Amino acid sequence: MASGQQPIATVYVRNLEERVKPEPLKEALMAIFSEYGNVIDIVVKTNLRAKGQAFVVFDKPESALAAIEEVQGFELFEKPMQVALARTRSDATVKQTGNEEEFDAHKRRRMAEKDKKKALETAEEQKRLKRPLPGAETAVSGRPTKNARGAGLKSTGAGAAAVVPDEYLPPNRILFVQNLPDDFGKDELTGIFSRFEGFREVRTVPGRSGIAFVEYDAEAGAITAKENTAGMALKNGEKTMKVTYQRQ
Repeated sequence: MASGQQPIATVYVRNLEERVKPEPLKEALMAIFSEYGNVIDIVVKTNLRAKGQAFVVFDKPESALAAIEEVQGFELFEKPMQVALARTRSDATVKQTGNEEEFDAHKRRRMAEKDKKKALETAEEQKRLKRPLPGAETAVSGRPTKNARGAGLKSTGAGAAAVVPDEYLPPNRILFVQNLPDDFGKDELTGIFSRFEGFREVRTVPGRSGIAFVEYDAEAGAITAKENTAGMALKNGEKTMKVTYQRQ
């Protein structure tokens, strides 16, 4: 089971009517799902790509399972709901059952997963933008178009102009760490990042404070380290450490 084998008490709901506003939709979901147990939170997705989806959080896993069995296909606003057990524990569940440290770690892992998903989507979009259209490489005369273009001209197409933001870079073995306190050196960073499998070294930049690179033997170690350190508060909360993958 997901989330370190811990029981999931959250129901993922999709195929909801997108035209219904969030508050009426939450009220309707509460009325239906509260029949199966104590609902502690309902999250209705409002961004364009995730509209029509929601998460219903119970205080007990057995309530979630009962709801899934009974509500599957139930019509809400003239659309049959499709329900399943969520893949990970919700914020509300972790906040209720764990301490503050566990909740912060959970949020960092969730944000890291979100970043990884966005990175993969962005990488796919980059590939799509750079892929030539059928016949685009050949001019009408039959000669390659690159020969007809002046040698000093640069491409101005969308693929050439697009730059992937740091937060969405695909995973690799090296982390780029930013927003560090000025007095943070190799020893302090080694104490944080050496806890994760495959740690190799910390590299600081001569003449530049506040940034560093952390290298691991394999991508898996870097992913785990990023999940657990991104957004970490340093120096009594004065600084929030930013951790991304190194730009290749």
